[in-house]
Amino acid sequence: MNWILLIIAGLFEVAFAACLGKAKESTGIITTYWYIGFLICLSISMLLLVKVTQQLPIGTAYAVWTGVGAVGTVLVGIFLFKEPATFWRLFFITTLIISIVGLKVVSH
Repeated sequence: MNWILLIIAGLFEVAFAACLGKAKESTGIITTYWYIGFLICLSISMLLLVKVTQQLPIGTAYAVWTGVGAVGTVLVGIFLFKEPATFWRLFFITTLIISIVGLKVVSH
């Protein structure tokens, strides 16, 4: 269950990064809504991370949390913000995914 919560925490990290990107593109009151979304997603992500680190090693949990966030944020950047999907970006995101899976496999 802790691993599932950790993945969810990472997805909320992706959401708060996406909110920042959308706030940058917005104007007026809409910007404020995106910043509120950022704060909500940030809070949920951090609370879940705190919860899972009570059972999982901090180094592993933090690495997986940031890895899920990094992979997800790059994918959101590509699909939502039309950032380039170059070979090297995709190559290194793939190696990051392999590393996250590897941490899960070797963790007790």
